[in-house]
Amino acid sequence: MSLNPPASNMSLTMDVRSLDSLKSSAARDSKGSIREAARQLESLFMQELMKSMRSTTMDSGMLDNGATEMGQSMLDTQMSTKMTGMPGGLSDAIVRQLERQLGAGSKTDASVNKALQAQGSVSAPSRSTAAATTSTTGVDASGKKLSSSEQFIQKHLQAAKAAEVESGIPAAHVLGQAALETGWGKRVIRTADGQDSHNLFGIKATSNWTGKVAEVTTTEYIGGVPRKVTAKFRAYDSYEEAFKDHARLLTQSKRYQQTAVAQADTAQGYASGLQRAGYATDPAYADKLTRVINTAVRLQRTLT
Repeated sequence: MSLNPPASNMSLTMDVRSLDSLKSSAARDSKGSIREAARQLESLFMQELMKSMRSTTMDSGMLDNGATEMGQSMLDTQMSTKMTGMPGGLSDAIVRQLERQLGAGSKTDASVNKALQAQGSVSAPSRSTAAATTSTTGVDASGKKLSSSEQFIQKHLQAAKAAEVESGIPAAHVLGQAALETGWGKRVIRTADGQDSHNLFGIKATSNWTGKVAEVTTTEYIGGVPRKVTAKFRAYDSYEEAFKDHARLLTQSKRYQQTAVAQADTAQGYASGLQRAGYATDPAYADKLTRVINTAVRLQRTLT
């Protein structure tokens, strides 16, 4: 009967104790716990690396016993611990990856919210406050950094919901259409003086339009062939005004009422209805819009 514990069991015991310690420290210092977790991961990697290196060498057979294996394991553990945490090492890369996944990089905005709460100005961020914070800083109420598409949804969500009340078209459908028309806010129609037209839906300035106008080069499909043309688009003073005008256009026009609005209970129905009514000349518009709306639906669920 051997009294020497297997080296693998000893390593496992040490790892469990380290994990318990890490859980305790995480509650006190999340940033420090990320660094410590990265250091332990690097240490485990180094231990496995040294173990693999030893397995490639031939044993002498003279001192092969449990005590020797335990001693080698303890030596490997000590050496791997000393070798980890060095500048430019694996732990630095792990820290950067963990911070991106956990949103630890957005410390400034979280600190500002904490300071405001300490002064008693707010007890907790409301939904409207969180939306306003996101649209200007790119983070949610918890400090998590949002993607550009998430920022777009959060920025225009309230205006889309207000338009839904007026038109009956789901907010996610309208957000998806705005996202498709502008490339998630990256393709902006500008006026002659370079100002944002706030036109999120590519609505043309026809002869009955009496408001401001932005004249730009755009792509139109003529006979199924894309061509560059110059066209006039409506310009607004705000995004909210654009959402309201879009709702009026769809609900007051019979061709949209009988197609897009009537089928707005599904993304595909709304998209195909718009295309049949001649909203866009792109022959693939309905398919593209359906895909973007489905993305908008998913993002809206994660943000609300």
